[in-house]
Amino acid sequence: MIQFIQQAKYRGNRKAIISNGRAFNYQELFEVSEQFAKVLLQEQDDLQEARVAFMVQPGFDYVSVQWGIWLSGAITVPLCLTHPLPSLLYVLEDAEVTVLVVSPVYKDLLAAVAAEKGIRLIVLGETTVFPEKELPNIDNGRRAMILYTSGTTNKPKGVVTTHDNLNAQVTTLLNAWDWSENDHILCVLPLHHVHGVVNVVCCSLSIGAVCEFIDGFSAEAIFGLFEKGNINVFMAVPTIYYKLITYFESLPIEQQQVFTTSMIKFRLMVCGSAALPVSVMQKWKSISGHTLLERYGMTEIGMAISNPYTGERKAGFIGIPLPGVDVRLVDELYQNVIPGEPGEILIKGKNVFQEYWNKTEA
Repeated sequence: MIQFIQQAKYRGNRKAIISNGRAFNYQELFEVSEQFAKVLLQEQDDLQEARVAFMVQPGFDYVSVQWGIWLSGAITVPLCLTHPLPSLLYVLEDAEVTVLVVSPVYKDLLAAVAAEKGIRLIVLGETTVFPEKELPNIDNGRRAMILYTSGTTNKPKGVVTTHDNLNAQVTTLLNAWDWSENDHILCVLPLHHVHGVVNVVCCSLSIGAVCEFIDGFSAEAIFGLFEKGNINVFMAVPTIYYKLITYFESLPIEQQQVFTTSMIKFRLMVCGSAALPVSVMQKWKSISGHTLLERYGMTEIGMAISNPYTGERKAGFIGIPLPGVDVRLVDELYQNVIPGEPGEILIKGKNVFQEYWNKTEA
């Protein structure tokens, strides 16, 4: 990840992020990220994979904090903005977090916890001194991020990805989905999951595209942004598409036609994170002109399987392995199953995570 952050300073005044009604260019993003890295470092030369958790609202602040953590040599631990305090406390303790960064709105929620646990608390906007110092050189083999699983089978596990892992995940998607610096994506996804963090934010900003953020979910606001004609890439989960369809169908025919005309011009629309009902896929195609590109991934592997960018996309079909990803379907003895028989998916590639944090056996 460090390479594409360094590249940002050479993109100058090219637009990078739109959030809170303001546009930020790549030079600005790089400079603020570098300043924040220095704030994190204080007197240290390298944070040496210290875990830095952050609960920051989506937008410019989120990205500059994420980049600053990486530039300081630390590991990012993004927190869910809607989780109750006990869930947040579990992550802070399990990841052995030493620094916590928060937007001002979350200060009251976490200040007492940080003080009790001896965690250094940084509230965005309260730091005005940026020490002058050299930033460390970060090897790509270093741990970069810990994302926590949903915990459906047991307590959530911290999924550790290295900079190499993230680079592999991003590079694969840039090629497979034909990303370019001319793209403009709208981020409506939570930023403590791989879908939003990697597929939307990291992919768009690593190629020099524009990543636009919206404050909260609003179908009306999303369609309003679509109508402006700047956005050409959109990624969401089935629930979001269902909500957008419901809102669209409540509109007068004339307004529906306006929105359909704007969406037909999009380059790519993707759906993932859950199985896409065929009915939703068909309905979305009728209103947008797009057959959603469905893909398969998870916290531990990023994206592994995808319908084609060019070519037929089939309903109920997650596609074929992405370049650089090997896939096997096996039985309980890890023997390949007969074609047509169900089995367990095995994934191999540079995209696969390094470890579960402090859970060697798992």
